[in-house]
Amino acid sequence: MTLDTLPLESAIMFAVAAVLVLVGAWLLLQLRHPQGPARVYVYRMVGIMAVAGGSTLAMSAAAMWQWSAAP
Repeated sequence: MTLDTLPLESAIMFAVAAVLVLVGAWLLLQLRHPQGPARVYVYRMVGIMAVAGGSTLAMSAAAMWQWSAAP
């Protein structure tokens, strides 16, 4: 598997996954600063879900890329 065999759909999925992981990591890193209890809850919940969603989407994109490659 090389980059020239990367389907457009997988490339889009990788890009969206990267955005999700970056947003989630940014939200989790914001927890280093003092926040109100509601904001801590929201940042933790959304941050963890974004990182989890991004990593799952990246694994799905990698699997789709592998399955679309001709043997």
